[in-house]
Amino acid sequence: MTEKTIKNKYYYKRVDFFRLLYKIKLWPSRRGVLHGIKSIVERGQYAEVTTFCNKKFIVKNSRHSRAARWLRNKWVMDACKICKIPSWKVEKYSSTVFTQYYGSHLQNL
Repeated sequence: MTEKTIKNKYYYKRVDFFRLLYKIKLWPSRRGVLHGIKSIVERGQYAEVTTFCNKKFIVKNSRHSRAARWLRNKWVMDACKICKIPSWKVEKYSSTVFTQYYGSHLQNL
């Protein structure tokens, strides 16, 4: 078996927060645990996020929020054991780069 090398993905730093959540499908909790997102239901400036461990919460579309900063800066400790995030997804997230002047704007979602 050959192992695939994971290429770096480049995203624009100031991309819309909900578009980033739709693309990455990961949520950082306040304790530093990374959860997998099962569904996102948008309601104007807010959205209801449901994780694979059946936690539901309401989030605001803000690029300066705690969760947005934690996703961009990768301030997470480990993955949730209940959500069972695959190792390839964690590796892909860890190789993702957020830059100010270069990357995808995620406009085609």
